[in-house]
Amino acid sequence: MKKIGILFLSLFITTITFSQNSEEAKSLLDEVSTKMGAYENMSINFSQTLSNEDAGIKEGDEPPIRGQISLQGEKYSLNYMGNKFIFDGAKLYVINNDEKEITVTESDMGGDDGFIYPSKLLTFYKEGYNFEMGNLKNLNGRKIQLVTLNPIDSNSDIVMVELAIDAKTKHIYKLIQTGSNGSKTTFTITEFKSNQTLSSNFFSFDEAKYKKLNFTID
Repeated sequence: MKKIGILFLSLFITTITFSQNSEEAKSLLDEVSTKMGAYENMSINFSQTLSNEDAGIKEGDEPPIRGQISLQGEKYSLNYMGNKFIFDGAKLYVINNDEKEITVTESDMGGDDGFIYPSKLLTFYKEGYNFEMGNLKNLNGRKIQLVTLNPIDSNSDIVMVELAIDAKTKHIYKLIQTGSNGSKTTFTITEFKSNQTLSSNFFSFDEAKYKKLNFTID
């Protein structure tokens, strides 16, 4: 009977500790989202790497893919893998410069393909995840707090997401997404600027410009 009581107490303490850990992790993510979301706009340069040990692909085997995104509220302009994505708050314009084709849709990138897009960096965690505080690391003189996010849906294409957060600035430094196929995608923010001076039409699609360049608009 005594052993059962000790086991029950141990489980009870573990449950409370996990709950507190989860609440602490979510509180930190909310703080990061609130702080970064309060800027009038943000300009982020990032690099992306991919690895998959099962497929024999190690991080560093290929040069990183570099991209840049400017965000203001729900609007964004993203340069990624040779394409340009413009979301004006209502329509998404995907500009394929190689094929000189432009696709127009009535909504933002939804992430239904199981991929966390840079435009969703501040909001993706708010639905469908459990949270856990990780280690606090010292990286090149910066204190980096790790947070682990596990999908609630066991059939999710995403197995785990790890966020590395600068403990001082409360800015996201890195996102590591592990897929169900064993692939690991790492986004690292290489440069961050806030409250830049942007033109009034910065997030607008210039249809006349691309028609002059003989782009096909679908």
